[in-house]
Amino acid sequence: MTRAMAGDPWQPILDYQPSGLDALFRDEPDRLSALTLEAAGLYFDWSKTHLDRDLLKHFTALATACDFAGQREALFSGGIVNPSEGRAATHVAERGSGSAEEVELATSRRARMRAMVDAVEAGAFGEISSILHIGIGGSLTGPALIVDSLGRRRMRFDVSFLGNLDPEALAEATDAIDPATTLVVVASKTFTTAETLENLEGAIGWLRQGGVADPYGQVIAVTAAPQAAVALGVDETRVLPFGEGVGGRYSLWSAVGITAALALGWDAFEELLEGAAEMDRHFRFAEPAANAPLLAAFADQLYCQHFRAQSRAVFPYAERLLMLLPYLQQLEMESLGKSVTSDGKSVTRQAGPIVWGGIGTDSQHAVFQLLHQGTTPVPVEFVLVRQPDEGLDPESHGQLLLNAIAQGAALMQGKADKDSQRAYPGNRPSTAIMLDRLDPRALGALLAFYEHRTFANAVLLGINPFDQFGVELGKDIARGLGDGDGLASLDPSSRALIERIGF
Repeated sequence: MTRAMAGDPWQPILDYQPSGLDALFRDEPDRLSALTLEAAGLYFDWSKTHLDRDLLKHFTALATACDFAGQREALFSGGIVNPSEGRAATHVAERGSGSAEEVELATSRRARMRAMVDAVEAGAFGEISSILHIGIGGSLTGPALIVDSLGRRRMRFDVSFLGNLDPEALAEATDAIDPATTLVVVASKTFTTAETLENLEGAIGWLRQGGVADPYGQVIAVTAAPQAAVALGVDETRVLPFGEGVGGRYSLWSAVGITAALALGWDAFEELLEGAAEMDRHFRFAEPAANAPLLAAFADQLYCQHFRAQSRAVFPYAERLLMLLPYLQQLEMESLGKSVTSDGKSVTRQAGPIVWGGIGTDSQHAVFQLLHQGTTPVPVEFVLVRQPDEGLDPESHGQLLLNAIAQGAALMQGKADKDSQRAYPGNRPSTAIMLDRLDPRALGALLAFYEHRTFANAVLLGINPFDQFGVELGKDIARGLGDGDGLASLDPSSRALIERIGF
């Protein structure tokens, strides 16, 4: 039953009392066809969530009230969708959508990137056998995900990633590679990121110690501030620019992806872009009831707002998607972790949930206890790959997938038992996303799906997903402490910790 309140499109959703999952399947004979769809080569299943016909109508009305269609068109036409910084979000231009000017610029920059890849392959940087990619946040997580997912057994270069400021990270990243044959790719949007510049300095020192006479001759810089890279010592012919409107966590589609293009080959990078572009087209033109990112956002908001779930658990049953979790944590929690709306007012309902999870059957022997019998409601998302990678045992892969499907069934069905310790309450929701194969095109579509899902959630909540001011304060305090000027302003606990380490 729904007790609607005129003028508040959220109220019917908050008041609604959905049936249990078993009852929903019993009462809606077409439930499976209504809540599954295929888009950009991916298969999505929301049938084991509490979404039903009435809730879909209420959420569609909410999307209309939030001007979802207008906000979506602004994203794809180069309108201002990042109002706090007065910018468009131009990552979709890297895939062929956006204003004509931004698409033309992205195409030109990609041609420059392609020329750089050709130059490396032709020996312009000398003999190169390894790549050290330096960045942090989106400047590292996206490329690392692509390389790890697609290149574990077929990379053309050895690739190391360096993000953490811990000197142990630099030592580990350089331990198995030869400075004489290593290309350093340093990615930073502003080229002022303290951790990245510190690690670049460490890498330059490592090259010098390894006998490289001209360390900067083996450096490619990727940035939206080319002059800052040149001022630091990178030759301007070895600087790859990308647009100011491309946020860090959306930057893997730009020249930030050069490490992936080098490691996997240019054709693979182009396939990645095309898979994302196919999901762009689906998201832009599909109706709400058949729009994968929007339906996912409806389910997200149902569990956040109505069921008060504070987290969402994601479990790829694919070892090669190990890096999907840190990628999603940054994408969603940096985008949706806001407490004010786009116009600066307080958010009156729960914003982004905590994203967590793990890999395949490993997680079944760890966190699934809480998911099945714990008291905290957690929507679960399974990411599956239908076909195994070439050369792998199809029978073992089939057993892996059966495990995932069984977990979803068990969460929903539950099991009664006279012994309460052995009882499963059931009625616990899960969704499934299935790739046919884990190849560049499918991965591109999957990552674009998650981007658009995040955007759709932001529109429904009225927040700006394209700024991230929340990461600045801690860095500002750290800079002050490094200059020796901020100690007096610290709390007693922080001062005591600094004194204890003797810094």
